Amino acid sequence: MTAAMRSATENLVEISGVEFGYGSRKLLKGLSLAIPRGKLVAILGASGSGKSTLLRLIGGQAKPDRGTVKVAGQVVHELDTHALYALRRKMGMMFQAGGLFTDISVFENIAFPMREHTELPESVLRRIVLMKLHAVGLRGTQGLAPSELSGGMARRVALARAIAMDPMLAMYDEPFGGLDPISINVIANLIRQLNDSLGATSIVVSYDVSEAVKLVDYVYVIAGGVVAGEGTPEEMLGSKDPYVYQFMHAQPDGPIPFLMSSPNCSGVLATISALCASNLEFTSGEDRIFASAPLSFSMTARGVPAGAMAPTQDVVSNPG
Repeated sequence: MTAAMRSATENLVEISGVEFGYGSRKLLKGLSLAIPRGKLVAILGASGSGKSTLLRLIGGQAKPDRGTVKVAGQVVHELDTHALYALRRKMGMMFQAGGLFTDISVFENIAFPMREHTELPESVLRRIVLMKLHAVGLRGTQGLAPSELSGGMARRVALARAIAMDPMLAMYDEPFGGLDPISINVIANLIRQLNDSLGATSIVVSYDVSEAVKLVDYVYVIAGGVVAGEGTPEEMLGSKDPYVYQFMHAQPDGPIPFLMSSPNCSGVLATISALCASNLEFTSGEDRIFASAPLSFSMTARGVPAGAMAPTQDVVSNPG
């Protein structure tokens, strides 16, 4: 067996040197990672780090500027339309916030991928839908509309739809976002149980470190467009790498910035820096801030730092 054949057997997904950007903004900068078959892997990172984009590349919704994305030994972005659709039929996707069709019932939401990609008789399709609902603890809800579901129930319906066709690869995009602690625990347990019972390979994209590390076999942390760290949950929690440590332990200070640099906001940030360095009071409209270093600036209702729009007109001496 050649090295390439052995790699394809061991890893279901292989991403090598991938670069990708939106316009002039480079999001992924030579990222490489591998997802072993049968494993549940978390891809963690701050908001905007490219986690969801990575899922789009794996599913063939986007093409990398450089590098390769392989699934089951096939280079995804080199497949023709027919081959790509055939590969996608072996994938299941749970979208952010569920992504249910609001105008059709729970039953039809779960049945949708099977109606699109198979010619199963209605009796068989019905049994599968009811079985998937039972698997996620929602027996008897098939006639409900998505608007009649709680947030946790809607996420479980989305999970049932993702596994409706017993995919070889299941992808979960922020499955815990916006849920209460009990619902998060239920969803996490279901993802683990379903991965193991189906013998599937699963990718969980999340920024929720505490839940992800209890669930998965392996962790990747993305920062700066590359993999900043990888390992078992225990290894990652014990890592001394500055990027990994800051993210895994939710530290406010470190190499991952809270504010993103942008040409559009550089002037505003410069104004803030100048004001923070001085002993000034400034106002803007009804907003009023006393600046006495160290200063924490506030935001107006429009999200613009108070006083940043016209500092030369409103700055007065600090009376205090």
